[in-house]
Amino acid sequence: MSRSRHDEGTFGLVRANLRRDRVRIGVWIAGITAMVAVSAQSVKALFPTQADLDAAAASSDNPAIVAFQGPPYGLDTVGGQVAFQIGAPGLVLVGLMALLQTGRLTRSEEEAGRLELVRSLPVGRHAPTLAAGIVVGAMCLAVGVLTALALALQGLPLAGSVCFGVGYAAVGAVFMAITLVTAQMSENPRVANGMAGLALGASFILRAVGDAGENFLSWLSPIGWSQQTRAFADERWWPFLLSFGATALLFVVATKLENHRDLGAGLVAPKAGADRATPRLSSPFALALRLQRGSVATWAGGTAALALVYGGLTSAIEDFIDDNPQLEDFFAQTGGDVADITSSYLATSAQVTALIGSGYVIQSVLRLRSEETRERTEPVLATATSRWRYWVGHLGVAVGGALVVLLLSGLVLGISSAAVMGDGSLFGDGVAAVLAYFPAVLVMAGVPALTVGLFPRFSAVAWAMLMLTFVVSFFGTLLELPDWVLAVSPFDHIALVPVETMSVASVTGLCLVAAALLGVGLATYQRRDIPA
Repeated sequence: MSRSRHDEGTFGLVRANLRRDRVRIGVWIAGITAMVAVSAQSVKALFPTQADLDAAAASSDNPAIVAFQGPPYGLDTVGGQVAFQIGAPGLVLVGLMALLQTGRLTRSEEEAGRLELVRSLPVGRHAPTLAAGIVVGAMCLAVGVLTALALALQGLPLAGSVCFGVGYAAVGAVFMAITLVTAQMSENPRVANGMAGLALGASFILRAVGDAGENFLSWLSPIGWSQQTRAFADERWWPFLLSFGATALLFVVATKLENHRDLGAGLVAPKAGADRATPRLSSPFALALRLQRGSVATWAGGTAALALVYGGLTSAIEDFIDDNPQLEDFFAQTGGDVADITSSYLATSAQVTALIGSGYVIQSVLRLRSEETRERTEPVLATATSRWRYWVGHLGVAVGGALVVLLLSGLVLGISSAAVMGDGSLFGDGVAAVLAYFPAVLVMAGVPALTVGLFPRFSAVAWAMLMLTFVVSFFGTLLELPDWVLAVSPFDHIALVPVETMSVASVTGLCLVAAALLGVGLATYQRRDIPA
């Protein structure tokens, strides 16, 4: 087959993908653009004078904050503050957009059998991959152009605005290409997306460690490449060569790998199962645990690695205070306690870790729907297994797995922070800080349970809850969001342990909300049709 035949039908698939996902694509692009525009406006309002900008720059340039936000370039300007405040979290959001949409257009389509129908037509072998790359690449380009335009229209320097927008587009392109490669590795879309998600998490950790320690590790991260362009601070354009070079290389690798596998299969073949199940698999809970044990291990390992990095950077807070006696005097004069800075850092680290870990529970609950669409639920329910036992088995694994993810992260955060500080009391603070978010994670489990029961075709909208919580946690203050929007996020009702004391009323309220969501989800799941 000639090369042109491999590409045949690409633009027809592009049109089909755009038509089918036009709402989803529009929401992603509009949401990210609006976030950047409103954030820039908020930064301008937050720092109205040069003295405000200078004070903010002096208090932001320390390793712990740099680990969260990114390298501190041009912090004495509005543009530099915009890039610093929404740089790292925004880049993670764009990377997440790219990997989720790429996974949806490639491996998920293949699993659902739609690509088999498409390939029965005169469509080339690489056409679906190329079409997915074009669609997601166009999404990244649109995000880059619109964010640059939004910043420039607010009076920020044009060169810096363009550099910032290109940075967003570049990181999205890299993770689009990474997901095209992982989609060739496994026949399971969750595994393929999970591998791309691990790459995104590793990219964030490398950037955090590299920027905080001012070493080469940030240059191993696609997120670091975009931030090293120094938008609004004497821009450097050559790091984009790394991003777009890696994108092109990974794209070629994806098409080469695609030549070596069959449609519907992955390069890494799953192990054949036993002819007969062991007695240990005789319950719905055991079956769900067997199906999701790899996911639990992956999420637990990823969040624990992040907790290890954050815990290891705890000493940087103390070093920063020791190196800046004026800042210590400032805290003393304002009635603050320097010791609270370490506690606040632990609380923030725990919040970020728990937020990322809550992605596991959403993915785990949505497994109910994916098992259904793959027509594996109906044979199970054809046995003596009742619906509620099947549902409870999956939810039990999701909630139990979330507890494991949080507990392991808390242990790692506590041990690492206590070790670097030589203060054993930080161990308990770290564990308590992360576990405090368990009631909020229960609510996060209730949202997909509700959508799977009530709106099975649209159950994936449960991810919107994670996006909302992400935006509220990172940008809520900056965007000056109204209280009712902040209240929608369950994480907003959790006290910042160990700085604050847990509220019994908040915990009780969150548990009641979670129980209501789970109850309605179970009731509706039992009454609706399960496709065979």
